[in-house]
Amino acid sequence: MPDALAALPALFAEESRVRAFAAVALGAGDAVRVAREAGLSAQETSAALRRLRALGVVASGQDGELVVVHDRFRELARVGRPAAQTTDDPAAAGDDGPVGMIVRTFVRNGRLVRLPARWTRKKVVLRHIAEQTFAPGVEYPERTVDEKLRAWCEDGEVDHVTLRRHLVDFGHLRRSDGIYARPADAARTGTA
Repeated sequence: MPDALAALPALFAEESRVRAFAAVALGAGDAVRVAREAGLSAQETSAALRRLRALGVVASGQDGELVVVHDRFRELARVGRPAAQTTDDPAAAGDDGPVGMIVRTFVRNGRLVRLPARWTRKKVVLRHIAEQTFAPGVEYPERTVDEKLRAWCEDGEVDHVTLRRHLVDFGHLRRSDGIYARPADAARTGTA
């Protein structure tokens, strides 16, 4: 399966295959109609359809007409899902537990949308950010901390300086002489 996933971008790197695929997706049910709709020669159409079938993204339906195999794309998407989606992290895994729901409300696509107003929810979101960003016991200079937090703040309502201050205030980061570290016992700090 990983080989098929790796082959997918290459499959669509060839214009004739993209055009043939688009024609099938728009309803061209046989090679003649694909050639006509895609503006391809019979030879180009045959080669393109052969590759599309080989990877399993186009097949013959029950009526013999060519169809896009949407389930194949879903299957490839599951295999290619980022590692964070398959961890025990309730927020990433879609766990409907209270922590997962809170984090998903305020963090989307790895970005902090805004900080919650409620104290207990703010602690949960800050703990999530600290755990996802900083390793316990590792020392980080302020510049590195700012770079890491900027990534969380892109297109959000909170700037990285405010986020850094909250992480320190809530005990998720300790600061000393411009050096920051996440305490080793951070898992117990700031729980709701």
